[in-house]
Order: sequence, then C-alpha cells, then structure tokens
Amino acid sequence: MKKISKYSMGLGDRFGQEGEAQLRAILKAREAGITITPVWNKSHREHQTLDTNPQEVRTEADQAVKALGWNGNYFVDADHINRQNVAEFIEVSDFFTIDVAEYIGQAAAPEEIEQFVKENNEHPSGLSIPGIEKPFPVDEELLRKIARQFLLASREAGNIYRHILQQRGEDNFVTEVSMDEVENPQSPVELYFILKMLNKASVPIQTIAPKFTGNFYKGIDYEGQLEQFTKEFEQDILVIRHAVEKFGLPENLKLSIHSGSDKFSLYQPIKTILHKHKAGIHIKTAGTTWLEELIGLAEAGGDGLELAKNIYAEAYSRYEELTEPYKPVLDIQEENLPDPDEVNDWSGKKFAKSLRHQQDAADFNPDFRQLLHCAYKIAGEKKATYTAALKRHKEVVEKNVTENLWERHIQPLFINS
Repeated sequence: MKKISKYSMGLGDRFGQEGEAQLRAILKAREAGITITPVWNKSHREHQTLDTNPQEVRTEADQAVKALGWNGNYFVDADHINRQNVAEFIEVSDFFTIDVAEYIGQAAAPEEIEQFVKENNEHPSGLSIPGIEKPFPVDEELLRKIARQFLLASREAGNIYRHILQQRGEDNFVTEVSMDEVENPQSPVELYFILKMLNKASVPIQTIAPKFTGNFYKGIDYEGQLEQFTKEFEQDILVIRHAVEKFGLPENLKLSIHSGSDKFSLYQPIKTILHKHKAGIHIKTAGTTWLEELIGLAEAGGDGLELAKNIYAEAYSRYEELTEPYKPVLDIQEENLPDPDEVNDWSGKKFAKSLRHQQDAADFNPDFRQLLHCAYKIAGEKKATYTAALKRHKEVVEKNVTENLWERHIQPLFINS
C-alpha cells in the first residue's frame, strides 16, 4: 500500500504555475531536518471554475519534482471527490479525499441503526481511551444518534473507495475521508465510532479530516476557543491511536486539517501536541498560493499591479456571486472592504501589505483578503492575461509563494521552538 509520511502538506495551486516555488519550501524543510510529503490538490469545483483538468495537476507535480530533483514521495490529490465526479480523477491521482459530508445526517434504515446499537452497546462504564483521564459516557441514545449521523456516510465512503480500488487496483493510492464541511464538529467519541464504521466498511484510511471546534475561515486565522480546540485535537490523536490498535487500521493514520493554512494561533499548540505524542498531520493550504501570486503581481508594479487592482474592482462588484459558494467558511465585514476607487490609488506596497497575512501589520485587512480569496474565478476568466503576467513577474511571485509556505507555515508548525 502506498503510504503517506508522518508530515504532509496539501499544496493548492489554482493556476498550476507555482509547483516549483511550493516545492522549494518543502526542500527548505528537508534541509532543516524535517521531511514533509508534498500533496498537490485541486477539487472538482476548482477545475470547473477554471476550466482545468486533473491531468494538469499531475503534469505540474511531475515537472516540479523533476526540475528540482525531489527524490521523496509526492502525491496528487483528487480533492473532495464523491461518486458523481471521481471518474475524472482516477487515472492521474494517487491520493483521494473522499468527501461524504452530504451523507452526514442521512439516517440508515432503522434495523441497521438498531444492529449498530446492539453491536456497540458494550461500554456500560463508558468508553475508555488510553491517555484520556475520564471515560466518555456511551449509552444507547448516544449510539443511535451516532448511527443516524454517520452510518450511511461511512458506508458511502466504502462504496467510493471500492469503486476507486476496482479502477486503480490495490496498493497504489492513499485514502482520506473528509467529514469537515458540515455545521457541527465531531466529538472524540464520535470520531472513535466513525473510525470503527470505516473499518467495518473496509476503508483503509490513512488520513481523516473531521470538523473541529471553532471557525476555519478561508485565508485568515482560527476563530474560536483555543483551549477547547487544543483539548479536542489531543483527544482525537489519542482516539486515532487507540482505534489503530483496536481495529487494525493503517498504523500511519493521522488527522487532516482542511483550510489549515493561516491558522497561526493553532500552530504552536498543534506542534506541542504532535511532539508530545509523536503523531503526524496533514495540513491543506487551500488558496494561499493564489493570494501570494496577487501579492507578487502588486509588488512587481506596472501591469502586474494594474491587473491585481482590476481583479479586486471586479470582485467588489461581484461580491454576492463570488462569496455565495463559500459562505460557511467566510467572515467578511463588508463595511471594511475598501472602495475600488481608493484601491486604485494604492501603491503596490500598500496593496501587498493589505493582502499579506501579517497580523501585526497596520495595513493588513482580513476582509480584503477573504474577498480576494474567492476571486480566483475572475483571474480564471482572464486566464491568458493572468498567467502571462505570472510568467513576466515570475521571480517576485515565486519568492512570495516560497516564503509564505516556509516562513509562515512550515517553520512555526514543524521547526521553530
């Protein structure tokens, strides 16, 4: 079976131009003694929005690896796939993020729920997890609730996995299950029974993406109760460790954090817990790279800055259209969005500082950043012009992409004390 390493990072790249720049950050980590497996990912929705295809992601990854002489593992992720769209990814992807969020809350047949309760009603004193001080109370009511929420979703994950398996054969892809795009977080005790369900469905998951406590908004820092997140994150790691031993799941099974980029306030507690338990993690960097491209274009000045300003002006006028698909993962205060006429007078330095995620910078505007996070569709409509600008200003753009991953993500997550 292909195996994902202890640490891995999902590298989103909307326009497929920054594979080498991203990989340079991974190489910097290796030079510092940390092995991170790069996983280039792009979802069906992104492909539709930009009129691209999965083969382009494979080509980008392969070319970057060849150009920089990377000799470690790397993967191409079919991101957030389901039964309806998996076919287009099967030939070129070797990492599949199976998204079953739409099935969560859809109840299985009553007799199946009762069978689940009967099979799992074995914790009269609570569910004890090594390393967690107190047992989790588990009664029939809770088991029914868990079955109603997750039994059908877990079965669907199994159906999709077997479909991929039939097409690709065994031992040549990594399976992730995503349950994060839902309203309510999954508790550690729910995660335990989800893993049990997935094991029964014969899904050899290597990473699982639950919904965590708090808000994981696109492109900005975590919003929520840091202490509660930290407690649940550590408990989830202990639950996974116990489930691996009890159910025979892959020994390298680890947590995956979607929209994990830019969650700077979480990085120190995550790192502390990972070191404490010698655990792994998969972090997806979402649309961070696209924003670094815009920052680079702004800093380049001239036609690059003009293009960045034009994209913002159009995004401002198409606010509802662009933000609607992402509403659950946005927290934009519209009154804080600068008027395009104001932005038109900005220098490249001012535009870059307003967009770059440096929270202590006076000019940083998280609302401006979130709107532009959603505006890649506009750049896609100007694809020839946009990619030509990236190539003209390659040096400054790639510098931003590499430094963002290395300095603001990899170092605080894996290296800095």
